[in-house]
Amino acid sequence: MEENDEQDSVDKSRVLNVKPLRCLAPIFPSAPNFPSFPHPYAAPFVCPPPSGPFPSGFAPFYPFSCLSDSQYMQTPPPFGFSGAIPAPVPFNSYMTATNGNAGSSQRSSRGRSPLQPEDDGYSDDIHVNDAEGSSKAATAEKTTQKRTRAGSSQDINVASSDVDIDAMVDKILESFNLVDFDTFRRADGDKESVGYIRSIYNVLRRKISQIDDSKESIPGVTRRPDLRAGTILMNKGIRTNIRKRIGVVPGVEVGDIFFFRMEMCLIGLHAPSMAGIDYMGLKVSQDEEPVAVSIVSSEGYEDNSDDGDALIYSGQGGNFYKKGMEITDQKLERGNLALEKSLHRGNEVRVIRGVKDIANLTGKIYIYDGLYKIQESWVEKGKSGCNVFKYKLVRLSGQPEAFTVWKSVQQWKDGSAARVGVILPDLTSGAEPLPVSLVNDVDEEKGPPYFTYYPFLKYLKPVNSNESSTGCSCHGGCLAGNFNCPCIGRNSGYLPYTANGVLVSQNALIHECGSSCKCPPNCKNRVSQNGLKVRLEVFKTKDRGWGLRSWDPIRSGAFICEYAGEVIDISRAEELGGEDDGDYIFDASRTYQPGGVMLGVSNETPKVPFPLVINAKDTGNVARFMNHSCSPNVFWQPVLRENNKQGDLHIVFYAITHIPPMKELTYGYGHVPPDKAYPRKKECLCGSANCEGYFF
Repeated sequence: MEENDEQDSVDKSRVLNVKPLRCLAPIFPSAPNFPSFPHPYAAPFVCPPPSGPFPSGFAPFYPFSCLSDSQYMQTPPPFGFSGAIPAPVPFNSYMTATNGNAGSSQRSSRGRSPLQPEDDGYSDDIHVNDAEGSSKAATAEKTTQKRTRAGSSQDINVASSDVDIDAMVDKILESFNLVDFDTFRRADGDKESVGYIRSIYNVLRRKISQIDDSKESIPGVTRRPDLRAGTILMNKGIRTNIRKRIGVVPGVEVGDIFFFRMEMCLIGLHAPSMAGIDYMGLKVSQDEEPVAVSIVSSEGYEDNSDDGDALIYSGQGGNFYKKGMEITDQKLERGNLALEKSLHRGNEVRVIRGVKDIANLTGKIYIYDGLYKIQESWVEKGKSGCNVFKYKLVRLSGQPEAFTVWKSVQQWKDGSAARVGVILPDLTSGAEPLPVSLVNDVDEEKGPPYFTYYPFLKYLKPVNSNESSTGCSCHGGCLAGNFNCPCIGRNSGYLPYTANGVLVSQNALIHECGSSCKCPPNCKNRVSQNGLKVRLEVFKTKDRGWGLRSWDPIRSGAFICEYAGEVIDISRAEELGGEDDGDYIFDASRTYQPGGVMLGVSNETPKVPFPLVINAKDTGNVARFMNHSCSPNVFWQPVLRENNKQGDLHIVFYAITHIPPMKELTYGYGHVPPDKAYPRKKECLCGSANCEGYFF
C-alpha cells in the first residue's frame, strides 16, 4: 500500500492484539432434535459424558447433553454439519477455509463494536426497523446502546412466543422437501439449493414476525425476527456454501438482492452478519495469511460509490461510530490487512453494495454487484482527522449489470436522465397511484392493441357465496392479536400480512376486509385494495410480445397487483378460447404448481369458493401483460373480501422471491383440466432451465 510522507506514523507492522483463549466462549453445534435455544449463550456441547454413562440417580449437566453413548454414535449430523462448526448468529466468529479446507478462525468484527454501524454503516442491532414486524419501546434504543455482547440471546427476544417454534420450523422444512439435499450441496450449493435456503429463511422470518405482531410489545426488548430466524437455521445447520471461497459463490447470481444481512450469511455470500469485510486464511509456505473474499459497502464510512464500475472503500476500525470512545487511526489488521494482502495477490473480491430502502427508511437493500479486484490502496486523513485506509476496487468486465441498473433507474426517477424508448409516460392515465410507463426499445411497434385501462374487477352480476359473511367492526383498523375481529378469525387467528404489508405465506384462501367492514382503507388487512405500490413498466420483449417489469425492488411476499377485468361465464370463455382473445383470459379453475414449495408452509392448492373467469381483453390493468414462465417469480393467490353474502373474490399477485429492478415479472399460467378443450397449447419461450416447452 502506498503511503504519503506525512503519514509515516502509521506502522503497518503492528500486530493484532489477540485475546487470551480463556476470554473466548466456545460455540458448539446444536444436537439433532434439540430446542433451538437450549442455553442463553450457546448451543450445548454434544458428546458422551466425560466418564461414561452417569450412575443411577445422577443427571448430565451443562454443557454435556443427555444423549447416551449409543445415541450419540447413531445420531446423524445435523443438516449442513460436516466437520466445520456452523457459527450461531449473530455472534461474529466464523470458521474459515484454507484453499477450500478447514482453516483458521477469525473474529471479523473485533475492534468494532457490534452494536454500532460497521464498515457499511449498517448494524443489525441498531436498525431494528429493518426487520419486518419489528417493534421497540421508547427506551429500547438506549438499552441497545448499552449492550456489550452482540451474540447474547438476552438482548434479543428470541423466545417470547408461546408457539412451538421448533414444530413450526419442522413443518416448514417438511414442505420444502429437504430430503433431496445432500452433503455436497450443503458444502457447495447450486441455484436450487440457494433458492431453497433463501425461501426457508424468508418464510420463517415472516412467520415469527406474524407471531410477534400478535403479542404486546415488551418494554426494553427489541424484536428481531430476521436475526431469530437466522439463528434458528444456523443452529439447525440449514445453510449452503458453508465452505468459504474466493470468487463466484455457486447458486448466487450477479444482481441478486437481499433485504437482510442474514440471507447472505446463510448462502455463503458474505459470512459476517455485521462486519463489512469477510476474509479467510491461505497457506503461504508454512505460514497463513488473510485474504479478503467479500465486502459490503453501504455508505456508512467514507466510501465513494458514485462510479458504477469502481468503488473507493474505507477500511475498518478507528472507533468512528462508537459513542463515548476516542477516535483513533485505523490499524493494518484483520479486514484491512486482508484487503492489503488481496491487493498484492490480485485475487477477486465479491462486492455487495447497500442502498437505502425507500419503502423502509431505516432499512437497506443489498445488491450483489459481482467480482472486483483491488487496484490500489493508500492512507488519508478522514473527516475526523484520523488516518483511514482506502482501497480502490475495479469491477471485472464481462459481468451482467447490477448496481448500474439501480443508478439508471434512480436517474429516470429524478429526471436527470431520460428513459429510452418511452411511448407513453403513464399507460394508466392517472388511474393508479403510480404511473406505469409504456416502453419499446426493441423495434418500431407503437404499443399493444387498444384497451381501456381499469384497475378493478368488474362483476357484471352479483355472485352468491357461502364463504362471505358479516364484516368486522374495527373502526381504527384490524390489529394483530385482536381475537374478537372476525376477519382475523377467518385467517386462522392471525393477520395474513406483516406490519409492512408483506404476505406471510401462501394460503388456500385469504380473507381481507371488504365493503361490509367498518375499518378504514388503510387497514392492515386491505393490502391488495389500494392500487400499485411499486413503479411498473410495460415493455416490448424480444420474442414474447409485451411484458411487465418494475423500476423498484420487490420484496418476497410483497403485493404487486390484482388481475383486473370483467368476470364472465365459463361458456363465454370457451367461445373466446379459440381466438387470440384467449390470451387475456384468467381461469381460476386451472391447476397450478403449488406455490407452497417456494413460499408457504403447505402445498395446498388455491381454494376458489366459486368458478371465476376474468376477461381482460377490452378492459384490464397491468396484470394482462404478465407473461408465462416455467420458473416464475410471481404467484397468484385468491383473496376474498368481506361483502355480506355476495361473493367478492379477487385474484392477487405476490412476489415469490426478491425481485431486482428491471427483471421481468412472470407467473405460471397453469394446466387446463382434461374436460376443458378450449385453450390451445402454445410454444413456451421462457428460456428457464425447467421449461416444459409449452403452456396453455
